[in-house]
Amino acid sequence: MSGLRRGALGLAVLLVTGCSAGIGAAARPTTTPPAVRASTASPAPAASPSPSPGRTADPGWNARDALARMSLEDKVGQLFVTVVYGSHADSASKENRARYGVATPAEVIGKYRPGGVILFPWAGNVSSAKQVAALTTGLREASDTPLLIGVDQENGIVSRLSPLVTKLPGAMAIGATGDPDNARDAARVTGEELKDLGIALDFAPVADVNVNPRNPVIGPRAYGADPKRVATMVGAAVEGFHEAGVASVAKHFPGHGDTSVDSHTGLPVIKHSMAQWRRLDAPPFKAAIAHGVDAIMSAHVVMPELDPSGDPATLSRRILTGLLRDELGFDGVISTDALDMAGVRKKYGDAEVPVRAVLAGADLLLMPPDLPTAYDSVLKAVRSGRISEKRLDQSVLRILTLKQERGMADPPATDPGALRSPEHLKVAKRVAAAGAVRARSLPLARS
Repeated sequence: MSGLRRGALGLAVLLVTGCSAGIGAAARPTTTPPAVRASTASPAPAASPSPSPGRTADPGWNARDALARMSLEDKVGQLFVTVVYGSHADSASKENRARYGVATPAEVIGKYRPGGVILFPWAGNVSSAKQVAALTTGLREASDTPLLIGVDQENGIVSRLSPLVTKLPGAMAIGATGDPDNARDAARVTGEELKDLGIALDFAPVADVNVNPRNPVIGPRAYGADPKRVATMVGAAVEGFHEAGVASVAKHFPGHGDTSVDSHTGLPVIKHSMAQWRRLDAPPFKAAIAHGVDAIMSAHVVMPELDPSGDPATLSRRILTGLLRDELGFDGVISTDALDMAGVRKKYGDAEVPVRAVLAGADLLLMPPDLPTAYDSVLKAVRSGRISEKRLDQSVLRILTLKQERGMADPPATDPGALRSPEHLKVAKRVAAAGAVRARSLPLARS
């Protein structure tokens, strides 16, 4: 076994799952914490449903018209991407009842009108291609507003849809080939198969530059340790997803590559100077933006030289608005990493975190640990004026525009039988062979 493969396997033991997905026991609940259960006793304020934007009947659906028709409650719901439990839209689950006060995924969508849903095997969402396609179709049909359905399918060690989809190498192996065509082809194959399942957004590619060999959470998920090479691979991957008609998310801004602490369990501190950040961490995100990436995910890391407040980047206006929006010029959707991770929960409570994330510049609030509390707190902040309605509308319009541009308003269409096609398997074999050849040429010390 090559040194590169040994390094990847060693890190895989630590990397149980990927960053934007809520690692650990808290993400795979069999019971609901008392605080969550208590919050569902008083559900989010009911509002008259806004008129349906006609996602299945009106090919002229557009983001601005949809925004104009939305109630305040609808708009707040659009900010959230949540987990629903069950294999089908009408599957009853104790977890849904405990967390949301309703039984089925469809009822969760009807109650909170979330902007999106993220799928996981541990939530009972993934068992067969036909089942996933039926689930995504049912979820979209349950939503009055086009629904963003996403997944963490980075390939390699973070592969939520394995073994349903074509098995492709992870980013480290692809980066080692030195050929951006491999990154592009792998992303295209993945994107085409996600689309066949009714999934329109992949929380990939990883844009971190893994300069710390002791990094417990990125490691082989990154394309490498050289900013220029990683930038080239990230740009190519974004192109590949777009060729497939699927939205992509570059993560984790402003960079998670030089950490020795896992942000799922702690709050990493990275002491890069601004000059170091611009040289080491920023290039892959610049490349993603240049290639039209749809969204960028924040990191739950502290960079005191970028923001001395001690807040993680997810809650930092200096980083999300000052650097990502103003300096790098990104005008797409900013998504938080999962809000159930310890790195973002250490300093503020679960009601305060989503409000601060929006004020910092985030648009999508991913996986709050207590959706009723998070929803109520953001709604209250808007009603009180702490979050202006103009600021709320900016985020909702970005989210709706993403949905319009990536065809999420189109009638549901899936083709689960098209997965793992001969053409896709051929691409996977070629990319894997290129990575294996390159890995054998590397000395053990470089793993």
